[in-house]
Amino acid sequence: MSVQPKLDIKSKNIDTILVLDFGSQYTQLIARRIRESDVYSEILPWDVDIKKIEDINPKGIILSGGPESVTDLHTPRVPKIVFDLKVPILGICYGMQTLAEQMGGQVTTSEKKEFGFSELLIEDKSKLFNGLSEDFLNVWMSHGDKVETLPSEFKLIASTKSAPIAAMEHSSKSIFALQFHPEVTHTEGGKLILDNFIFEICSCKPEWKLDDLITNRIEEVKKVTNGEKVLLGLSGGVDSSVTAALLSKAIGDNLVCVFVDNGLLRKNEAEEVIQTFKNEMDLNLVKVDAQKIFLRHLKGVEDPEQKRKIIGRTFIDVFDAEAAKLDDIDFLAQGTIYPDVIESSESESKEARVIKSHHNVGGLPEEMKLKLVEPLRDLFKDEVRRLGSQLNLPEIILNRHPFPGPGLGVRILGEINERKINILQEADAIFIEELRKANLYDSVSQAFAVFLPIKSVGVVGDERRYSEVIALRAVETVDFMTANWAFLPHDFLDEVSRRIVNEIEDISRVVYDISGKPPATIEWE
Repeated sequence: MSVQPKLDIKSKNIDTILVLDFGSQYTQLIARRIRESDVYSEILPWDVDIKKIEDINPKGIILSGGPESVTDLHTPRVPKIVFDLKVPILGICYGMQTLAEQMGGQVTTSEKKEFGFSELLIEDKSKLFNGLSEDFLNVWMSHGDKVETLPSEFKLIASTKSAPIAAMEHSSKSIFALQFHPEVTHTEGGKLILDNFIFEICSCKPEWKLDDLITNRIEEVKKVTNGEKVLLGLSGGVDSSVTAALLSKAIGDNLVCVFVDNGLLRKNEAEEVIQTFKNEMDLNLVKVDAQKIFLRHLKGVEDPEQKRKIIGRTFIDVFDAEAAKLDDIDFLAQGTIYPDVIESSESESKEARVIKSHHNVGGLPEEMKLKLVEPLRDLFKDEVRRLGSQLNLPEIILNRHPFPGPGLGVRILGEINERKINILQEADAIFIEELRKANLYDSVSQAFAVFLPIKSVGVVGDERRYSEVIALRAVETVDFMTANWAFLPHDFLDEVSRRIVNEIEDISRVVYDISGKPPATIEWE
């Protein structure tokens, strides 16, 4: 049985924008931008069961981008119900292309693909562009197909040099389409364009607020758990920490937290978790030292995907073994948040790309015999942080840089062993310490060290040594979907490099990653 406390949108009569996901890396951004305007948004796969769309009763529907080509056979299409509902529609990128094709237009594969910035010329008036001060905008493009011929009853409203039909609008129905991505911060006026759609065109009311969420969730958790005990896997990250704080307020001593130390955490992180949650917050916390178990299962494994799956599976095994020692546990709580749900799910047709395979989302192993409670399941990370602040969690927890679920397991390239973990922990700690000392920690969005699977010749004193290489990574981003490498001062990088090489015997060289996302990812694995 799976129980997930969730705001009852209908009972609160909250206007909702539905985002149909065609597989774009930017789909989450669409939903987040809408929520930032205090309008509730929800993401469903393009081929979801019709009943789920009907249940949401959306005020408007946005069709996301996607990796497929409309010119290929058996690629995703807009379901008929989207048109039958007679609510405003906005197609973005692939959403525009399939909309055009299904309504009688022509889509072709571009000779020249657009990826990155492009200059958009607004050709005609449209409610979408109300309030824009310029006729030319720098917009973010990412596409290989383009609309060649407008569908019947559509008019051209914007163009670029390589995409003469870059935006279109139906002459009598509230159907709009954009080849560019307004949800990406790189697009000038993108937020205003989305606001125009949800407010001017869909007539949504800004009623999605977090102010009342804590009270609502506390009451929901009390009702669902009904005085029974709840077990939570506490990692010390933002999501599980906020979950712990929320559940503690709701059920008090009926919450039991288990902290599995997999040995893949940052330096001193295990001790910090114990200090914060057991000693300061007085939670019922059980610590499990499981590094040897994880390392045994990871021995000889180099493939990144295999490592992720092994770490996820081993965590469940260790956690399950610890849970079996506890009496009268009826519920398992998880710090699952909305991006976890989206990135770990498959479409109805099983064609969607699963991004994060290490997440245990949407269910539990049969043998655990526990009911599931996920009080943050419909919230984005920024909403979770705001919730944590209202729950008076320490800033050092709420503002800590993101840390991957598999921990240092995806920051050690190649096989993992205790020696590599110790080296990386020390290098990473030096980097973070210097960032804080230079007041740079909060100016970058994420920073960490990576253990590379190569060795390099170095000279220390009068001796040559053939030792390990550490890469440093720091990025600046608003949404983590796109990111720029951080332009850290040269003297700062010099100091960090000197400290790492001088203080860690097995390191001979330090390099700095200057790759953006895209084409790279933020993490190395």
